[in-house]
Amino acid sequence: MKVFHSSYISVETPDINHSRDFLDFGKGFYLTTLYDQAVKYAQRFKRRKRQAWLSTYELEFNPEEWKIHRFDSYNREWLQFVMNCRSGNDNSDYDLVIGGIANDEVIQTIERYFAGEISENDALGLLKFEKPNNQYCIRSQRMLDECLKHKSSEEL
Repeated sequence: MKVFHSSYISVETPDINHSRDFLDFGKGFYLTTLYDQAVKYAQRFKRRKRQAWLSTYELEFNPEEWKIHRFDSYNREWLQFVMNCRSGNDNSDYDLVIGGIANDEVIQTIERYFAGEISENDALGLLKFEKPNNQYCIRSQRMLDECLKHKSSEEL
């Protein structure tokens, strides 16, 4: 499948070591199947007066060979997983996590929940109205090396 990654540089050979800690699905290389989502995300680099690059890859894997977790909605399990990852308390060993992104519309609810301003039930009540975008977080270097092939990069 075709997937996209936005950055301030062209990323031809991704590696886990250069990813940030405490993101939605933990440390990993983040991608999306949604071209428009990737372009929109790249605009944040331009707003910061940096270059914006969109790299395109082919992601092919046999689900039987990898430890994969998929979230189909913004539910209690997703909320707890994101909370654990963002607070540095994730002990899972998934190679790939797939699910909704905590985008601008979702992040306010998440931050209010993390700060204790609203309950889990209140957060889930607000999140049920949000249509998840998608993100793929490859969390193992082996999966990056074996399953992700760089196709092109373009400066936006």
